Amino acid sequence: MQIPHIPVLYDEVLNSFKDIKSGYIIDCTTGFAGHSSGLLKQNKDIRLICNDQDDEALSFSQNRLKEFENRVVFNKGNFENVIEKFKDYPIKGILADIGVSSLQLDKEERGFGFNSQTLDMRMDQTKSLDAATVVNTYSQIELEKILKEYGEVREYKKVASLIVENRPFYSSKELAEFFYKKLSKGKIHPATLIFQAIRIEVNDELGVLERLFKSLEEAKFKDCIVAIISFHSLEDRIVKNYFKKWSQSCICPPNVFRCECGNNHALGKIITKKPIIATDFEIKQNPRSRSSKLRIFRFV
Repeated sequence: MQIPHIPVLYDEVLNSFKDIKSGYIIDCTTGFAGHSSGLLKQNKDIRLICNDQDDEALSFSQNRLKEFENRVVFNKGNFENVIEKFKDYPIKGILADIGVSSLQLDKEERGFGFNSQTLDMRMDQTKSLDAATVVNTYSQIELEKILKEYGEVREYKKVASLIVENRPFYSSKELAEFFYKKLSKGKIHPATLIFQAIRIEVNDELGVLERLFKSLEEAKFKDCIVAIISFHSLEDRIVKNYFKKWSQSCICPPNVFRCECGNNHALGKIITKKPIIATDFEIKQNPRSRSSKLRIFRFV
């Protein structure tokens, strides 16, 4: 079987879970099962819940992990719902590799890449909202909002205006080439952050991540490792803030002179004070790893 995807921070992820001897690990974003396969080989007595919202990814992973089939449960769905579904299992590890998978990026018909002849960007193709709807029907004010908040696009007003004045657009290729002509060139393609904003809107990526953390907070798994890989600052900020919140023992308002809450509210501890990033060697092997950040928390 040809493996078409190199999982980012592979050794670092496996090291995060190396001490888990029993119970279940949930791979919230299984993709091509790169991390899942490694975990099943390393942790001989654990079971894995492989979750993904992409039918193609799940089909590939079921085939790849056939030798471990008695240790794997496959689940189709958005990762915001997976914790609630399996909350009564003895969960000892949570892995989420956030963002677009290589499967989705590399398949031109999915509409994520600059050369795609479609304008789609849906991670779950059963959903109705796609990139074409966002680009061709959103008002200028709505476009400004997502470009500013999700893409952190400096010229968000100009970009929104250009979209409205020149639409309809029929493919990601057409949209990327349009902005390559209209916007100043920098280190990255001028459409990169624009595409990021559209993709986040289409898939509600930040909302989904927030809901994953809220479900983890409610589940309160005992002695459980949570490892999250993010790829841009908006995601990483959410991860960092939740881990910080969960590690705080005192939850009194900052203006209180003396602690009155009992100072016993920490849910666990942060394992990574700073995020783990890819080595220079890994970045050379897999350029997509250059923006990845791994943060780890342990529930007690």
